[in-house]
Amino acid sequence: MAAVWQQVLAVDARYNAYRTPTFPQFRTQYIRRRSQLLRENAKCGFEPGLRRHYLRLRSQLLSLRYGPLSEQSSYRASSVRSSRTTLDRMEDFEEDPRAQGARGHRRSVSRGSYQLQAQMNRAVYDERPPGSLVPTSVAEASRAMAGDTTLSENYAFAGMHHIFDQHVDSAVPRLQFANDDKHLLACCSLDGTLSIMALSPAPPSVRVTLRGHAGPVTDFAWSLSNDIIVSTSQDGTLRIWNTEDGRCIREVGDPDASELLCCTFQPMNNNLTVVGNSKHILQVVNISTGKKVKGGSSKLTGRVLSLSFDAPGRILWAGDDRGSIFSFLFDMATGKLTKAKRLVVNEGSSISSISARSWISREARDPSLLVNACVNKLLLYRVVDNEGTLQLKRSFPIQHNSKPLHSIFCPLMSFRQGACVVTGSEDACVYFFDVERNTKAIVNKLQGHSGPVLDVSFNCDESLLASSDATGMVIIWRREQK
Repeated sequence: MAAVWQQVLAVDARYNAYRTPTFPQFRTQYIRRRSQLLRENAKCGFEPGLRRHYLRLRSQLLSLRYGPLSEQSSYRASSVRSSRTTLDRMEDFEEDPRAQGARGHRRSVSRGSYQLQAQMNRAVYDERPPGSLVPTSVAEASRAMAGDTTLSENYAFAGMHHIFDQHVDSAVPRLQFANDDKHLLACCSLDGTLSIMALSPAPPSVRVTLRGHAGPVTDFAWSLSNDIIVSTSQDGTLRIWNTEDGRCIREVGDPDASELLCCTFQPMNNNLTVVGNSKHILQVVNISTGKKVKGGSSKLTGRVLSLSFDAPGRILWAGDDRGSIFSFLFDMATGKLTKAKRLVVNEGSSISSISARSWISREARDPSLLVNACVNKLLLYRVVDNEGTLQLKRSFPIQHNSKPLHSIFCPLMSFRQGACVVTGSEDACVYFFDVERNTKAIVNKLQGHSGPVLDVSFNCDESLLASSDATGMVIIWRREQK
C-alpha cells in the first residue's frame, strides 16, 4: 500500500501552490517534511482501508480550505571516454583551426548500419541456448550493475531523496545526469539560468549556477567528458560553459536571429553540436570555432523541437511542431547532413522528445526510437534500415496535449522478461512502462509533483531518478529498498 501515501503526497503537492504564495521556499520545505512523515507512517503497517479513508478526508479538507484545483497555467514555450577533455580539444582548435580534419573524430567508427546491427543481434541471440543473454560487453556490464533482481524490484522507485527548488515558479524543461555519473546532475530553466547540482557528499547542493542567457533556456547537453555544457535559449544564442567554474567559454548567435530550441552533441565528435531553431532550420555548429559547418544545415516543416543521434553518430532524427520526424545521414568526415526519410506522426502535433537506443533487451533486439508527441501517447518505434526509417512497435497511454514532455530508455538493459521506458506526463505523474508487456504495461507510477512533469533522467546505475516539472520543482527519487 505504499502507493496510498504517494497519492496523499500528490494531493498535498497539487494544493501546495496555494500555501503562502509569496514564500516558495516554505512550500518546498513543507512538501519535503510531508514526504518524510508519510514514508515513516507507511512503515507502521496501518490497515489499507484506514489509509484510503485518510486520503479521502485529506482531499476533502484541502478542497474546503483552498477551493477546487484550477488548471495549470500554459507553458510559455510551446560508452568510451577520450583521455583528453573537450576543453583540451577546443584549445587545440583555437591554436590551429586547420587541425580539424586530422583531429576531428574522438573515436573510430566500428559499428555497422542499424539494419546490420539488428540482424547480428538476432543471429547471435538465436544461436544461444534459451534464456541466455546477448553476449556483448555492454550487456555483461549492465548485468553486473543490475544484479539478480526482478523487473518490479529494479524499478521500485518511491522515496524522495531530495527536492531542489532554486528555479521555483519557472518551468524546468530539461534535466540530465552527467555521463557515467551517479551524483552530478544539471537542469535548465525558463528563468534564463542553468544549475549544476551535486547529490554527494551530503547534503545535496547546487554546485554552480550558469548565468548569461538573456532569455529562457530551452535545452542543454553534457559533453562526453562532462567538462563542458552547451545550452540553447530563446535569446537566439548557443552558449558553451565550463562545468567546473560556471564560466561561459563562448557565445554563438543564431545567424537568423531566431530562437534556439534544442541541441545535441555529435556522439563521436564532441567538437560538433547540432542545434534547431524556431525558423525550421537545423544546423551543425563547430563549437571550437563558433562557426557553422558547410553543408551541415537543412530545413524542416516546422519549429525544430527535438534531436537525437543513433549511438554510432551516423543517423540524426529531428522532430518539429508540425508532427514530422526527419532522419538525416551524417557525414562523419565533413559534418554534412543529407535528408533521408520523413514520418508524419500526427499532423500538427508537436514532437517534443526523441531518444534513440541500439537495443532495449533480449526480447527487443532491434534499434528503437522513443518519441513523445502531443497525441496522449508515448510512442516506441523500430528502426528498420540504415536510413532511419521508422515502424511503430508500441504505444503507451499518457496525458500529453500541449506541454514539451520528454522520456528516456532505462540505462541498464534488462536481462529478464521485459524492459522499461520512463516518461513525464501532464497529470503530474512519472510513468514506468514495460515495453514487452501486452497488458497492464505500467510497472510504476510516481506521484509528488504539483504540475506537468516535463523531463526525467536516470543516473548511470539506476539508483536515482530525477524529474522536473512546469512549476520549477526538481525531485530526486531513490530506489525503494526491499
